[in-house]
Amino acid sequence: MTIFQFSDVLEPAGDKPIRVLARISVLRTEDGGRQTAFKGGYRPNHNFGSAEDRVFYVGQVEAPEGTWVHPGETRDLVVTFLNVRGLSDLLTVGRTWRIQEGPRHVATGEVLALLSEA
Repeated sequence: MTIFQFSDVLEPAGDKPIRVLARISVLRTEDGGRQTAFKGGYRPNHNFGSAEDRVFYVGQVEAPEGTWVHPGETRDLVVTFLNVRGLSDLLTVGRTWRIQEGPRHVATGEVLALLSEA
């Protein structure tokens, strides 16, 4: 049995979190995505490398109050990341990344705009 090991990048690069407007496309359940919807405060793993990459960044996906995001939906949402070493170089308009729950790819994000600091 293979154990899934990963590491979060936690070396600080600044005091303020980094906020982006991102197009979040949640995979359908039939395609291996989540089985349930999520709402604001969802904190999956954010992988800017390949599917085999095990370096993740800490970020929280925000949905408007009382709104649920369901498998198969695509929404423009704010994602707030901890500001850590190397992340600001990755967050450029047009950049896509994998959103994962452990080893499972559940959504894809695309940076639409950099927002002011939180």
